[in-house]
Amino acid sequence: MEAGRLGDFRWLAAACGLLLLGKTWFAWRLDLYSDEVFYWLASTRPAPAYSDLPFLTALLAGLGSATDPGNPLATRSLFLIAGSCLPLVVYWMALAWVGRRDALQAAFLSICIPLGGFFGLLATPDVPMLLFGLLSLGFLARALQTDSPGCWLGAGIFMALGLCTHYRFALYPLAALLYVLLADGGHWRRKRFWLAAGIAAPGLLPLLWANLPGNLGSAGFYFIDRHPWRFDAAGLWHIPLQSLLVTPPLYALLLYSAWLTFNSQDNSQDTHPNHLKDTHPTKRCHKRHPRLLLWFSLPHLLAYALLAPWADTNSTTAHWPLPGYFPLLVFAPEALRRVKVRLSRHWPRKNVGALAGAIPAIGYAGALLAIAGIGSQSLQAPLQPVLGAGVLSEKMAGWREFSIHTGRLLADEFRAPPVIVTDNYYTAAQLQYAGVAPDAYTLDTDKAVRDGRLRQFELWRRSGGFVPERGGEPMLFITEDSALNVEQKHALLARACAMADSLEQLGQLSQFGGDKRFSYYHGASIVAPGLQSAAPCPFPPRAWIDQPLPGAELSGTALVSGWAYNEDLGVAGVRIYLDGALVAEAEYGLARPDVVAATALSGDPNQPNLGFEARLDTGEFSRGRHELAIGVIDSRGNETLYGHREVRIERKTPARP
Repeated sequence: MEAGRLGDFRWLAAACGLLLLGKTWFAWRLDLYSDEVFYWLASTRPAPAYSDLPFLTALLAGLGSATDPGNPLATRSLFLIAGSCLPLVVYWMALAWVGRRDALQAAFLSICIPLGGFFGLLATPDVPMLLFGLLSLGFLARALQTDSPGCWLGAGIFMALGLCTHYRFALYPLAALLYVLLADGGHWRRKRFWLAAGIAAPGLLPLLWANLPGNLGSAGFYFIDRHPWRFDAAGLWHIPLQSLLVTPPLYALLLYSAWLTFNSQDNSQDTHPNHLKDTHPTKRCHKRHPRLLLWFSLPHLLAYALLAPWADTNSTTAHWPLPGYFPLLVFAPEALRRVKVRLSRHWPRKNVGALAGAIPAIGYAGALLAIAGIGSQSLQAPLQPVLGAGVLSEKMAGWREFSIHTGRLLADEFRAPPVIVTDNYYTAAQLQYAGVAPDAYTLDTDKAVRDGRLRQFELWRRSGGFVPERGGEPMLFITEDSALNVEQKHALLARACAMADSLEQLGQLSQFGGDKRFSYYHGASIVAPGLQSAAPCPFPPRAWIDQPLPGAELSGTALVSGWAYNEDLGVAGVRIYLDGALVAEAEYGLARPDVVAATALSGDPNQPNLGFEARLDTGEFSRGRHELAIGVIDSRGNETLYGHREVRIERKTPARP
């Protein structure tokens, strides 16, 4: 890409069109992930705010979904439109400081920030937050320049709307207030400024509505509870990671743009000839407040960089500083021109053009790669055989098939609609999104807590504590096994068994070669706490392969041995699998008192005879790598795969006499 084409509207339209096609295709193909489906679920229960954010994101998701319920593209449609409008908004915003050519180039560079070009594919609050932030910045700049009532009004309106999207938007009005009070010297005395502030202030009402009755619980989660507030050296990687996400060449260009912005003068005179105005934008700012850009940019960049070593790395996401880069785009074209001038002193003109053009080209390629990377989840079936299991994420894949399977199970196994209870909140939300379960409950006290959403499900009376209110009704309990370890599933089943008079496993659903797995359990009747509990409880089995070790080389007759037990139910048998195919039935019931002593086991009817062993004739299998696993069958006939490990089968050459 030649740098000169950044100012060509046709190239901008083509580049934006390609991104829009990719985002639209994948927005239709991809299932909603946990955040998106929660926002949709919130839209079905209108409120000024929710436990983790104000109402606007849920409203946009709900309005889009209303056009075609159950269609992910419809749910994401308004976010897709907003994300596609960002280059236009950057162009309009930049016109407050620079000429049309530079503004057009700034718009082009906005889609060369990979995450900026990616925005709109997913229904997340960052999209409207960035859109309203840039609009409020553009109106504020014009208001400071012209004192126009309309511009002050626009600044106030978009500040208010932004405050209705997320807590993180607070950096925008804070930056505006501090600039006017500390750096501008005079505008704070104007009545129109305070009128704009008064218009923006109602944007705080949803946040107050969510926090005051709950002792600031929502804000406390975001600013205190979710972070450990102890130093972690891993947070020092924040800035290197940001440079990779923005792409190192563009990151360096934006830093140079920040330096040019800092060296600009707010009160410089516009004395240059007209043909030079686009060439030297930083010299033509006649009371145009270029440093206002830094006041809006640096808080987003510095706050997260400084707090990263003390913040929760599992909660703080890499895209949070993104709003800080967009104001720096205004003078990025001037920075790029100066880079070309300096390079031309040492390099041929042709090479300089290619090097300068590589900066936006690498960023734009990053945007396409980000879209393709997320979108690859919708191509699990053709890609998994090539890439292998466990490579592609399944967060946005398989939910439609899961909902269809659950719907069929409900029709086949239940005479009356049961109460559906899940182990995580997003599974419950997915079933409601698909129209399978209008009022699902969740026992989630893990991810719901980490995401700040448990309180919201409690307010909706859809957390585990409210299941007993449906006493006497049948229950369908669902666990996402691929997201649980044995201890977590054991604890969840213990809770589920305490809610029903009986609990039996109905079956399992395995997707993407086992990368996504669910188990279904039938509860005959929900009971009040402490009155009765399901016995035996279908706890998951536990097992271990002692031999062969992972990576072992097998030849001749190979021994496969280990132990397995299942509390309450007991183990009926153990099977041996090689590459997913059943190859042997193990002998089960060998004495293993060491396992009983180590686990303090007391509920398996077979103890202490928990061992198994089988012998495989490796001559029946091809040489090379194979995947070994065992299948543990409980007394009710349910089978659980265990101990996946890679082994290698070799042929030993007989020794010569």
